Amino acid sequence: MTISKLRDQMAAYGKSLFDRGLTFGSSGNISVQLDDGWLMTPTGSSLGSLDPGKISHLDRDGRHIDGDAPTKEAFLHSCIYEERRSTGAVVHLHSTHSVAVSCLADINEENVLPPLTAYYVMRIGTLPLVPYFAPGDVDLAKAVKEMASRHHAVLLANHGPIVAGQSLTDAVYAIEELEETAKLFLLLKEFRTRPLTEVQVADLKEKFPGKY
Repeated sequence: MTISKLRDQMAAYGKSLFDRGLTFGSSGNISVQLDDGWLMTPTGSSLGSLDPGKISHLDRDGRHIDGDAPTKEAFLHSCIYEERRSTGAVVHLHSTHSVAVSCLADINEENVLPPLTAYYVMRIGTLPLVPYFAPGDVDLAKAVKEMASRHHAVLLANHGPIVAGQSLTDAVYAIEELEETAKLFLLLKEFRTRPLTEVQVADLKEKFPGKY
């Protein structure tokens, strides 16, 4: 796919996520890996009104090539690309239900959400919690990078999810599934639930290996 078409795809997915309330204001960011670097959404931009021609283009060393200045959270994306060479795109949102779960006490920090549905297992699998760091803190990048070698999706405490995929479509579909599962988790929190068993989860992972 050409850079021009990738820019258009980023804008289209951004608008879709925004229009459905999965991001708001200037929150959230998207990136796509290129042969010579990355495309990233610009700083202060709304995913609902991205101008494809202004999407940031960075080289492999993070130098700004063209477009507007990149998101200030670009380091979160670059550290994932460094650890996961097969990653084609990264999506980070402040989606309401996922953020709500990230604020809960006494959640399993090694795997935040239970395997409530087959599609969650297929698209996310395991979701660790990254400890809280202030926005822009270099230690946040270090924490994400450490987990990225083993996980394509992580949840930032009191912040939101980051998901990597082989393509932008894969990453978007996965983060949407994460948000829906977070919503289900909160809806069912006061009820006895019946998550998938370890055997069912293992069977799904064998039959449907992730695209990550």
